[in-house]
Amino acid sequence: MTQMPAATPEADTLSRLLDARYSCRGYRPDPVPEAVIRRILTMAQRTASWCNSQPWQVIVTRGAGTERFREALHAHASEHQGNPDFPHPREYRGVYLDRRRACGFQLYDAVGIARGDRAASRQQALQNFRLFGAPHIAIITTDEALGVYGAVDCGGYLATFLLAAQAMGIATIPQAAIASYPDLIRAHFGLGEDRRVVAGISFGYEDPNHPANAFRTVRASLDEAVNWADT
Repeated sequence: MTQMPAATPEADTLSRLLDARYSCRGYRPDPVPEAVIRRILTMAQRTASWCNSQPWQVIVTRGAGTERFREALHAHASEHQGNPDFPHPREYRGVYLDRRRACGFQLYDAVGIARGDRAASRQQALQNFRLFGAPHIAIITTDEALGVYGAVDCGGYLATFLLAAQAMGIATIPQAAIASYPDLIRAHFGLGEDRRVVAGISFGYEDPNHPANAFRTVRASLDEAVNWADT
C-alpha cells in the first residue's frame, strides 16, 4: 500500500485556515459583496450529509433586512426566555465546564468585565442578539421530520461555511444563541412550522480594533480527544 505523506499543499492550506479562524465578536459595517457570499454558499453546499439529504435551508440577511432582524431579535431576547427547537445542554460538567468557563473568562477579560459583574455580563450576552454588529447573518434550518440527523448534517454545513468564509477573508461567529428564539425567527421570515432552527452565523469583515477580538481559545490535545483501538 502506498503511504500518503503527512503534509500536502492542500493539507497545509486547510491547516492555515483552521488555525486562523476564530469567533469574531466585533465587525465593521461594510457589507460583503454578493459574489463573495455566493462563493461561500457554493462551497458550503458541497457538505456531506446523511443519504445526501442536504437538509439545510439558509436565510442570508443583508442591508435593511439585517437591521430589521437585529432590532426585532434584540428586543425580543431582552424581554423573553429562550425556547429552542433543540434543547440546550442539560449541564456542562467536568472538562466541558472548565473549557466553557475559560472561554467566558477570556472574553470578559478582553472587554473589561469584572468577574461577578452580572449586569455587565448580561449586556455582553445580549450582543449575541445585536449580531455583534455584523452586516449579515446566515440562519440555518432543517426539516422537522429528520430530527437529530438533520441537525447533525446542518452542523457539518456550518463548519464548511466557516472555513469557506475564512478562505474568502470573511470573519464569522457561529451562534447557538440565535436558535434560542425559533418562534420569532419563523414568524419574522415566514418559515413553516416544519422548519427547525439549528444555528445562526453572523459574518462580515472583522474590526481588528474591537477588544472582543483580542483573544483566542485553545484546543485539546489529541491525547485528550482520541483513543486508539489496535486490537
